[in-house]
Amino acid sequence: MDQAEEVLDEDESHEDKHDEIGEIQNKLKEKEEELADIEALNNTLIVKELKSNTELQEARTELIRGWESASRAFIRLKRMGGIDCRTFQTACKRKYPTEEINVRAAELCSLWEKYIGDPNWHPFKVSTASFGHYKEIINEEDEKLKKLKNDFGVEVHLAVSTALLELNEYNPSGRYPLNELWNFKEDRRASLKEAILHIMKQLKHKKRRTY
Repeated sequence: MDQAEEVLDEDESHEDKHDEIGEIQNKLKEKEEELADIEALNNTLIVKELKSNTELQEARTELIRGWESASRAFIRLKRMGGIDCRTFQTACKRKYPTEEINVRAAELCSLWEKYIGDPNWHPFKVSTASFGHYKEIINEEDEKLKKLKNDFGVEVHLAVSTALLELNEYNPSGRYPLNELWNFKEDRRASLKEAILHIMKQLKHKKRRTY
């Protein structure tokens, strides 16, 4: 009798374990389905975000293409990666006779625009930024830049270095200047919202003048 009871107890134990395993498997299946739903939702959101970003960038590109603003407006186009030749003119005033200043400055500006557009010239080095992120900064030991600084001064060196950094950020593959909507009041890239509000404000002024 005792043996029969033991056999029954073992059978019940096996059944209980089988039920537990079945329950665990069902829960795992439910979790897998939930994860699959979450992943599908996440992928959908990513696609929507990419589409939204693309549409925003296209809108920004169109705004830049047709942008018109007064020279004193604080939001206007900035030529990212372009060199201000006036910096070379100032430096040339210290080195050349008056009649040569404009020609020399134009030649130097054209030469350095050619240099910074050369994809084979990479005067950068990697630096560790905050939170362990890496970014490229100007390599102050680059021979061309060192000679430029020695020959024409800090201001010209800064102008070229700024143009290099802008190209590296905005058009690293093409290495040619691009127009960007810029907030000159705060010296930063203007948001799409700022640009649209600026246009609306200009339209209101035009309507007032019309009436």
